[in-house]
Amino acid sequence: MRARPYALVLAISVLLLAACGGTSDGPAPNPVQRPPDPLAGAAQEQPAQRDTLGQQVSTFALDVDTASYGYARRTILEGRLPEPGQVRVEEFVNAFAQDYPQPADNGFAVHADGARLPGEQALIRFGLQTRATDSSARRPANLTFVVDVSGSMAEPGRLDLVRDSLHTLVDELMPGDQVAIVPFSDSARLLIPMTPVSESSGLHAAIDRLVVEGSTNLEDGLITGYQEASRAFRSVATNRVILLSDGLANTGSTSWQTILDRVAEHAAKQITLLSVGVGREYGDDLMEQLADNGDGAAIYVSSLDQARKAFVDQLPATLDLRARDAKAQVVFNPGVVETYQLLGYENRSLAPEEFRDDSRDGGEIGPGHSVTALYRVHLRPDATGQLATATVRWQDPDTRRPAETTRSIETSALATDLWTATSPRFQIDVLAAAFAEYLRTRETFPGVTLDDLTSRPTRLATTTEDPAVTELADLITRTRALG
Repeated sequence: MRARPYALVLAISVLLLAACGGTSDGPAPNPVQRPPDPLAGAAQEQPAQRDTLGQQVSTFALDVDTASYGYARRTILEGRLPEPGQVRVEEFVNAFAQDYPQPADNGFAVHADGARLPGEQALIRFGLQTRATDSSARRPANLTFVVDVSGSMAEPGRLDLVRDSLHTLVDELMPGDQVAIVPFSDSARLLIPMTPVSESSGLHAAIDRLVVEGSTNLEDGLITGYQEASRAFRSVATNRVILLSDGLANTGSTSWQTILDRVAEHAAKQITLLSVGVGREYGDDLMEQLADNGDGAAIYVSSLDQARKAFVDQLPATLDLRARDAKAQVVFNPGVVETYQLLGYENRSLAPEEFRDDSRDGGEIGPGHSVTALYRVHLRPDATGQLATATVRWQDPDTRRPAETTRSIETSALATDLWTATSPRFQIDVLAAAFAEYLRTRETFPGVTLDDLTSRPTRLATTTEDPAVTELADLITRTRALG
């Protein structure tokens, strides 16, 4: 049993890294229809500060996606910068480990801290944490793998690696799990219907029949995958579609809304989606929106090490749920806080009245997940007392019964100095957010200089002995060199 997680991770890792992202011969089909981005290729402006006298409440759906950071990492390592519109601050921050205390029950623990900055400004951090669980104790899983086999899958040896990976995966899944496989290119087909892993001979025979075909009909792949997941739905299991693709739909319906509507329809029936992005050219916007509409998460991998980390840390957590439709609401005290700015979560923003509207979609959060939100606030001179109150609301995954928990923060809880009086993890979150802002706007924010951005991650990597922080320091150095 102890060897199972590593073998499973290795199997899926090779599968991910062998997935598509290349080109095929012949004229290219029509690309996916997406709205024009007037800011693509140009620095974006920071969101405006909100005046607490007019907008006292900040509400947003929780999000555990990290694909934006993963894709930015790849582009920087290749010697180019990501487009500003592909950088989402919250996904940079949530890509890093946290040390928030876990709750005793199946809900959330809410953490609050902060630090003063020069000029009556401060950074406030709210951290939301669910309780971890032993993956061997999770509920059984129905996994429908929707695998892009177009383009670069024709490269010699890659399909062999996928076959070998799926063979290993079948052997290493837990009793009670079931697997279906839907490859897609010009069209999709059900390679094997939902089959218990105990019937491994049939699964292995089907895997050997994988072949390379033409272009990328993402719509047909998802339709076929969801049809099979719906047919085989088990109420006692986690029902999940796992899409492995570069997200560049170019055959079939390439309208975003058509694809997104289909995904949302199935998510309402408790079949969630994990979007796994691969490939040098990557449809970031579509893969993120697929995950959001599919009540799931989006990740991106570009190396074997990253795939191992992603599936050690993220896949087990996505095979179970602690909370459905989770949302956060922060109410600021206008007597103490003059203005505030939430760093990130722009596309997860909700109206205040939607917080307790349980028909309004939120985020799906698994065991052991943390979600971090950073606010930049401007304080009223000499004001003291309660700064803000954060409430998280969610629904029980099985009963859909709503629950809430709350935490407040006082001015007395603010550290007097960002770099000498806060925890290493707080500083890492700030630097990750500042790095994202720099990629978006070519500026950081008050309290974080470019020198801080360059030098402090290296020191924190030594303090925490965290390879992810070492990598962050390297990415920032490379970015500064790129101009």
